[in-house]
Amino acid sequence: MTQHLHTETIRPARVVILGGSGFIGRHLSAHLRGLGVEVLGLSSADLDLCSSEAGGLLARVLRKDDAVFFASCLTPDKGKDIRTAMRNLAMGEQVCAALKTTPCAHAIYLSSDAVYSDSETLVSEESHCEPSTLYGLAHLTRERMVRLTAEASGTPWLILRTTLVYGAGDTHNSYGPNRFARQAGESGVIKLFGNGEEKRDHVYITDVVRLLSLCLLHRTSGILNLASGTSTSFLEVAHACIETSRQTVTLERLPRTGPVTHRHFDVTGLARAFPGFAFTPLRVGLANAYSSQVPIAA
Repeated sequence: MTQHLHTETIRPARVVILGGSGFIGRHLSAHLRGLGVEVLGLSSADLDLCSSEAGGLLARVLRKDDAVFFASCLTPDKGKDIRTAMRNLAMGEQVCAALKTTPCAHAIYLSSDAVYSDSETLVSEESHCEPSTLYGLAHLTRERMVRLTAEASGTPWLILRTTLVYGAGDTHNSYGPNRFARQAGESGVIKLFGNGEEKRDHVYITDVVRLLSLCLLHRTSGILNLASGTSTSFLEVAHACIETSRQTVTLERLPRTGPVTHRHFDVTGLARAFPGFAFTPLRVGLANAYSSQVPIAA
């Protein structure tokens, strides 16, 4: 599903990060600058991608030798309704308009495993895409928009479908490591739905940006799931947060609001693309996040 256009690592001339002030965008920017890569990070304050003028403005900023990383998105914590989904699609429309006017050297779209069907319990890049949420549907549609636009201009493209990401500086307070760590630090009480038996894959932000940088340096194209291949129950995650906390933490069980579902990843594709890439174990990642000078959740 993926191929490296550069067999050896070659630094891109410049990486333009759309969503530069976001959780992943900030970490990626710092990592790339540490590698000596020129970075232009654009936030919504710099360029409102929901604006009808954004495509033209972005086209004038882009260079033909840029690598563009499109991570701007309204996540479910910002809204799960049709209006939020349409705003996400409007962003995609404007980015694609810019890429059509000024084709670049590499386009990477940061998607989500929300594009897959909830019934898929072993997910690979070949799994059926049938989102159960408007958020997932917006991501799947934006994937197609970016892919078709890039292919029309001969631009190499990569779709990265990431699972749950945790680490210092998270802004979404998503259920799992980020929320549990925040609750442990603020109130000493982690709130768990049911018995927390659902299993999910969790990836540490440092691993995410390491893999992203490899994709940029190798100019990787295709579709790739960004997951560790190890799924852990939310109860286990909660206990890991308790173990790494600096204070006494208790568990509070809340009534379940949905069915129990699990998600596991077949990471053969990632192992084939980046043999030897090792993910940080959950407890090590949590310990690193807790010891960071930046709070694990904003």
